[in-house]
Amino acid sequence: MVQRDEKDDTGERGSNRGQGYKNLIVWKNAQNLRKIIYDISKRFPKSEYRRVSQMRDAARSIKQNIQEGYKRRSIREYMQSLSVAQGSLSELRGDIDDCYEDKLISYTEFNLTTDISAKTDYLFNRLIASLVLKDKEGGWSRLPSSASLPSYPSKPSSKGGENK
Repeated sequence: MVQRDEKDDTGERGSNRGQGYKNLIVWKNAQNLRKIIYDISKRFPKSEYRRVSQMRDAARSIKQNIQEGYKRRSIREYMQSLSVAQGSLSELRGDIDDCYEDKLISYTEFNLTTDISAKTDYLFNRLIASLVLKDKEGGWSRLPSSASLPSYPSKPSSKGGENK
């Protein structure tokens, strides 16, 4: 059996294929923020179970939507997923504000989560802006360009036998 020695878009071999999103700082921040939210919310009182669930879902959604969008085949689909992720970030930022106001998190935790979320929001704006420019330039394709694909003869049409 021949083993293929291919690298993915992150330069990694094998099982990491197609996971270039892991190189994005915006994704790394989202991953970090999710971990922090999970850790902080572990000590919330049982009466806050709905808030804990909402915050964890929003934190997870940020990271997951970046991943999902990265695998989309068009810039516009990718931007839509990033927009959903950014919306989840905004929801989480509101919850962080509420938690601080309700004295569920410390000043240090508030500053840490607010700082990461603000930087992540900035990175979303920059990434989306760069994708808008790329889309105006004609987009991209994650598939090989048609020039690099092998050419195959066209099927004859049923009308006159011409190739189309």
